[in-house]
Amino acid sequence: MVKALTSRSAAERRGTTIYEVARHAGVSIATVSRVHRNAELVAPETRDRVQRAVVELGYRPSRLGRSLARGHHDATGIVFPDLSGPYYSAVILGFEETLSAQGQSVLILATHGRAASGSQVLDLADRTDGVVLFGQTVGDEILAELERRGVPMVLLARPIHGSADSVRTENRSTSAALTNHLIGHGYRRIAFIGDPDGSPDVGERWTGFLDAHRDAARTHLAPIRSGFRTADGVRAAASLLASHPLPDAVVAANDEIAMGVLEAARAARISIPGDLAVTGWDDIPAAGHLAPPLTTVRQPMLDLGRRAGELLRDRISTHRSEPRHEVLPTELVVRSSCGCTAAT
Repeated sequence: MVKALTSRSAAERRGTTIYEVARHAGVSIATVSRVHRNAELVAPETRDRVQRAVVELGYRPSRLGRSLARGHHDATGIVFPDLSGPYYSAVILGFEETLSAQGQSVLILATHGRAASGSQVLDLADRTDGVVLFGQTVGDEILAELERRGVPMVLLARPIHGSADSVRTENRSTSAALTNHLIGHGYRRIAFIGDPDGSPDVGERWTGFLDAHRDAARTHLAPIRSGFRTADGVRAAASLLASHPLPDAVVAANDEIAMGVLEAARAARISIPGDLAVTGWDDIPAAGHLAPPLTTVRQPMLDLGRRAGELLRDRISTHRSEPRHEVLPTELVVRSSCGCTAAT
């Protein structure tokens, strides 16, 4: 008895195969597969034998087997630059919530700031029904190859390309409004911290920054290039605050950079906003609780992920070829880090 239990446990560990079910029921593996795809295609007596064998052997069809039989994977993929930080976490959460509610698995290829290789992206596409591609994680030549293969695609926070769907947030006009708000305070030396070449979103924010300076007939400072993390903001601000003359305001490309600026300013005994106004972008949960509360731009991070998921599922299910492009609105959120006495 102990031996039998041990043998059964070993079988459970390796998993019962479709071949064992077929032998147990006295049918072909094609018949077992038909029972799982559409039981009505099989005679009732045969169907009952197969279903009893499935229960007795504890058989579970593999996802790969079901995918091959049905011609789809019940899984979607997303190529993403990072999995840490409040912005990335919120976008991924919105995407995953949308797809899991529809019974889909989500496979994530995280590039950790590097461009994904063609083999990685094509392998992901082979194992999923469609893919979402974030920012500049994938080169245009890979996009062209995915399009040639007919892979359903959604570009997230990336400019329009080919026949792929796209969803992004508005950056340029809101960045101009933010910069104009600072100009309206009387600030004349406004620094931009972020890398316009490193992200399409930041590139558009930089363009809006330039628009506001041009419209106000102001000269502008060159951008201080920085990554997106708080530590990157600390390093960029430490260098900026050691220069002369000091800027009187900073437009940070995201809230985490702005948090780094606040940290560097405290270390240098520079008052915010008395000596230096600071603004961010995203309106992460911590932004309103900083000292002082951060003036920023609120973008719908969860909705960005949700809409990417919805567009992808629609593209997969309808097989449409006409692309859809969506731009979600952003909103200036004024608090006291810019020099305002009260939030509006």
